[in-house]
Amino acid sequence: MTTLLPKLPLPSPLVGAEVGSFTEYTVTQRMPAIARRVSSENSFSTTVNDNLEKLATDLPTGYIQPLVDDTGADIAEWNKYLQPYLGQRWVDIPWFFVETYFYRLILNITGYFSPGSGQGIDPFALQKRQGLETGFDSIATLCHQVNSWLDNPKDDALLGLLYFALWGNRVDLSLWSAFETDRSQFDIETQQAHILVNDTADVISLINRSQQGRIDFVIDNAGFELVCDLCLVDFLLSSGTQIKLHLKPHPTFVSDAMIEDVHQTIDFFANSNNQDVTFLANRLQEYLSCGKLTLSSDYFWTSPLPFWEMPHRVRDDLALSNLIIIKGDANYRRLLGDRHWDYTTNINDIISYFPAPMLALRTLKSEVAAGIKPEIIQRVAPTDTNWLTNGQWGIIQLVKN
Repeated sequence: MTTLLPKLPLPSPLVGAEVGSFTEYTVTQRMPAIARRVSSENSFSTTVNDNLEKLATDLPTGYIQPLVDDTGADIAEWNKYLQPYLGQRWVDIPWFFVETYFYRLILNITGYFSPGSGQGIDPFALQKRQGLETGFDSIATLCHQVNSWLDNPKDDALLGLLYFALWGNRVDLSLWSAFETDRSQFDIETQQAHILVNDTADVISLINRSQQGRIDFVIDNAGFELVCDLCLVDFLLSSGTQIKLHLKPHPTFVSDAMIEDVHQTIDFFANSNNQDVTFLANRLQEYLSCGKLTLSSDYFWTSPLPFWEMPHRVRDDLALSNLIIIKGDANYRRLLGDRHWDYTTNINDIISYFPAPMLALRTLKSEVAAGIKPEIIQRVAPTDTNWLTNGQWGIIQLVKN
């Protein structure tokens, strides 16, 4: 397979051994806590729970081990991915590999692919369900706004929905003053203040030119973030655009969305007692039925490969799109290979390999970034020392290719 690399030399990858880094904190503290939470939130056997505890204990100082053959469709590929790293410490190998392997190992331990009591059990199902249930008031508010925009289209509607898709991991809409209480209109200035790169004007122009074409979403999280994505999808579909959602084939990164999560979210809407929410569900169900909205998954999306190593089947499919919307921090890290780029590097020179115009909607939760103007960094960094990792800052970056 021919790999189209970025135009620039590749810097070193992020690793957990970088003392004081967010990467070190994730591998040595956050990931062990996630493994233990999987144990506490599910009714797995004592053996499974003991193995999860062993994983949690091993992460800070332990070594990469092979996966047991669990009959998963990707097990042969994972054996190849693992070969260069077997016997090395978790903290010494590339962070993105560590995370994707960690989540695949959790499924290996819990028996997700193997015949038995754990088969097909999403170890993160409780958190996904709670994300919908605890955010229902915000969901109803957002659905009401979308319905009103569809009834009386406004210039700010698409802009507002792009912002919701960006900040969708925040359940409490009031945190970002999403609605002005007196006019129920979208508060754009509040959103813009925390966006480090904002290409919305070009994005909206491209979307408007893509009517009757196809827009693809590489989806990130289930829960309220997926709700925000589906509201944007619903609005785009109303203009005649075809939409394809690319989803994970199995549970990963705690709350990343699978095809089942989309169906469960729409069913959750349909079974609610709120008319605004059920109206949205009915429209989405109709779009699915008539084929305007399609859902797909591929094991590439749960692999440890950077996006420039996407297989031909994925590249050829994405090349048919007018615009590919890449959601979330982990997907953004894959775009940049999860490497130490200078934050001011021209992102067009890194993502030169992409097969179609690409829009990244991402709140910053890792020390990976590119395409940020030096003056923006000079303004933000002194006042917020954790600006790269605390999720308070976002980017709306368009690479037209």
